[in-house]
Amino acid sequence: MKVKLECHEANHICDKNQYKEASFLEKVKLTFHLLYCRACRTYTANNTKLTKAMNNPKVETVSKDEKNALKERLARELGQ
Repeated sequence: MKVKLECHEANHICDKNQYKEASFLEKVKLTFHLLYCRACRTYTANNTKLTKAMNNPKVETVSKDEKNALKERLARELGQ
């Protein structure tokens, strides 16, 4: 049984875990990998923040009119 993961494997398991598709063994391997890999800890933390933001029912979007107004304003600002 291979316990040590490479970063790309750890990131894949992290993504699976985000959608509750990772097995118990994969979660254990990921946990051990995160103990020594700062880059993957950062990736996992960012994934967690993204998931929480997407599941937040208080997320508000802008209307199409507001979006178009922002695009026009940005185009004017960049044109100067």
